[in-house]
Amino acid sequence: MTDQPDAISSAYPTAETTEQFAANISEVRARIDAAARAAGRAPEDVRLLPVSKTVPEERVRLAVAAGATLLGENKVQEALRKSENLADIDELDWAVIGHLQTNKAKYVARFAAEFHALDSIRLAESLQRRLDLEDRTLDVYVQVNTSGEESKFGLEPADAEEFVRQLPTFDRLNIAGFMTLAVFSAEETRVRRCFTVLRELRDRVCDEAPGGLHPEGLSMGMSGDFEAAIDEGATTVRVGQAIFGSRALPDSYYWPTGPGGAEASA
Repeated sequence: MTDQPDAISSAYPTAETTEQFAANISEVRARIDAAARAAGRAPEDVRLLPVSKTVPEERVRLAVAAGATLLGENKVQEALRKSENLADIDELDWAVIGHLQTNKAKYVARFAAEFHALDSIRLAESLQRRLDLEDRTLDVYVQVNTSGEESKFGLEPADAEEFVRQLPTFDRLNIAGFMTLAVFSAEETRVRRCFTVLRELRDRVCDEAPGGLHPEGLSMGMSGDFEAAIDEGATTVRVGQAIFGSRALPDSYYWPTGPGGAEASA
């Protein structure tokens, strides 16, 4: 781990062939399986979500051919464009994992299978209305700011339980679990604490969840920290650079600016 996200990204060569993508996916999957076994967990209980943000469609097609059939995108308009340009691939699904403005809920409702950044009732209402019009449902993860950084979106942990209690009225939203971004730090204890906070929150909510909700999923862990996340209970890890390669621009470009800055990338 490192304090500098760009130092992490520089370690990953760019995959440009189906064979390279297959090798990268296989390597990441092997690391996931090893981390799960080391934590006393079943490898099949941890899902890999490849993150294809900034990757052009022609390379995305190669990744799909290598086995990546669920892809994550931070920016909804980029995700929408890719979903339309790759609509000929029937087995391909999309997860929007970045902050979403309410006026863009219509796009997520139109094409996404998953949304990993639910953080307000206003957004839940917007998604519900649009999903009604599309006659669709959507798997969602409630985003929680476990690091306490002003630069990150998400609910405060203390507010998340009450937030979840309000969600059963939104019948188009399948509440799959919780999502977080850990602090970027060389101190593994600080990183792990972010994951522990989310796991403990999930456990409390599942014990008390209303209306039959049981949001067991934990979407946490990225290229630089997913093994620690798995050790702390992650059920979905969002891995971009270790599969697709390092990115040309700084991490601050890829996540929408939060109340006090920019979030880190996968």
